[in-house]
Amino acid sequence: MTLAVGDKAPNFTLVNSADMQPVSLSDYQGKNVVLVFFPAVFSGVCTEELCSFRDAMGGFNSLGAPVIGISTDPPLAQKAFASQNGVTFPVLSDLHHEVIKAYGLEFNNFAKVEGYTAARRSVFVLDESGTVRWSWLSEVPTNLPNYSDVEAAVKALS
Repeated sequence: MTLAVGDKAPNFTLVNSADMQPVSLSDYQGKNVVLVFFPAVFSGVCTEELCSFRDAMGGFNSLGAPVIGISTDPPLAQKAFASQNGVTFPVLSDLHHEVIKAYGLEFNNFAKVEGYTAARRSVFVLDESGTVRWSWLSEVPTNLPNYSDVEAAVKALS
């Protein structure tokens, strides 16, 4: 079951691809947070999405809402992707699919590849206590969120 507005976001600890260090959601306690789940680094749609969030970072930072990207890609692939695209926010590897399972975001047989499980494209805005205050989930992996809606959801928490 997918996490819904009003639910407490499950804590997690994943590897940050930038420095291979663990990052926990609880590290952000007391801050509004934007969680961005995406299927695959180096795919055209995911590149567009993460670059759009990269370009909007100034606005999110001014609102005190860090952005965290999460995919099931290996951390070294994520690191290369982030470096190539100038992504400066944390991109975390859910290599063992624990977080996408906890959040109800498993996309099984992604890209019609039997046995390949990726993260379903989705965005969650969490308040300072880690409660979901806004969410967006795509059933179609090529759909992108409305970035103005994400920003408005963050502003509503300020």
